[in-house]
Order: sequence, then structure tokens, then C-alpha cells
Amino acid sequence: MRVLVVEDAQRLADAIARGLRAEGMAVDVAYDGVEGHQKAMTTRYDVVVLDRDLPEMHGDDVLTEIVSASDTTRVLMLTASAGVEDRVDGLSLGADDYLTKPFAFPELVARIRALGRRSSPAVKPVLRAGDLELDPAKRTVTRSGRALELTRKEFGVLEVLLAAGGSVVSSEELLERVWDENADPFTTTVRVTMMTLRRKLGDPGIIDTVVGSGYRVAID
Repeated sequence: MRVLVVEDAQRLADAIARGLRAEGMAVDVAYDGVEGHQKAMTTRYDVVVLDRDLPEMHGDDVLTEIVSASDTTRVLMLTASAGVEDRVDGLSLGADDYLTKPFAFPELVARIRALGRRSSPAVKPVLRAGDLELDPAKRTVTRSGRALELTRKEFGVLEVLLAAGGSVVSSEELLERVWDENADPFTTTVRVTMMTLRRKLGDPGIIDTVVGSGYRVAID
């Protein structure tokens, strides 16, 4: 899941980003409304965590631009005000959810995951290919009933491939969906991650390389 955090309190923004990355999400950060708007307009995010009171460009204006530009990106508004009127204003502008500060981090994660499920076409709760099973909610992978220990990036790559339903996924798309803006598009990071993932999945191999296009997993 690709997430953008737009929050002008840098320590809070960085703390949120660290926590979400630990949950296996690819996270970008913006510290003002203009930067957040620019990133939201150039990258496809599943969820944007958007502070309402932002410098340079108000969060309401950023929200309006996101809603008009995308029908798949979900927006979770953050605010220091617990007033009903503020929540109604944000939701009426198109926010998908609202959370007041201070908040419990596990609740933030749960809300982001719920919004993330709404941002993409519905997929099965458990993804399968032959004897391989991946449970996104439990963050588990098994093959022939045996649990596999995958890194967050390996899990993310496998989840994207399985969710593609047999379609080819390019290295560029994997880089966009699993990593964040700090990833170098000219590195071999996807290829190296694919090598370690294939080794952990074992034989017979289930990830095919489509020369010149990307990777695919044949779905039964």
C-alpha cells in the first residue's frame, strides 16, 4: 500500500511515517500543503493522511484537488479540533474518514488499512496461487501449509503479484507500489528482492519473468 502523509509538524509526520513503514506500507511525507498537493498530483496513492491546518496551502484545498483528480485515492483527514462542525466540513469536501489529534497509532493503522481496501478493486481476503496462500490482514504467507518468513518488501511484492490476478506487473509498478519516493528507479532493488523471494518460495517456481515486461504469477 502506498501512503502519503501531509503534516506540518515534522516530528509527528516522521513518527507516523516510521510506524506505517514498520507495518509494511510504502510511505512518502510532505510538510506543507503545496508539497503535499504536488506529490498527490504526480503519484498514485492508495491513502493520503492529510492534516487540515497546513501552511502554504490549506488542507481543505488540497483535499478538493485530490478528490477532483482521483476517484481511487482515499483521504483520511487529521485535525486538532474535535468539533462536530469541523468533521462535517471535512467529510462534506470529500474526505473518506476523519481522525482528531491526539490519536492512538493502532487506530490510525486500522483506519488506513480499511481505506486502502476501498481504494483498489476488491480482492479476495486470502490470495492464492496453487499451494501458496497470502493473508494480507494477518500478514502471513504459507506454502503447502508451511509458514514462510518474508521481509516487508518481499511480502509487498508477492501481494502485488497475486492481487494482479495473473496479469504482468512491471518492475516500475512494483517499485511504485511497494517502495517509496526515496527508492532509486535505476537500482537493481526489485531484481534483488525478486531473487530472494523466489528462493524463499522454493520449488517449483511460481513467479515467471516476462522478458521486457515484468513479472507474473499464474493464478489457478
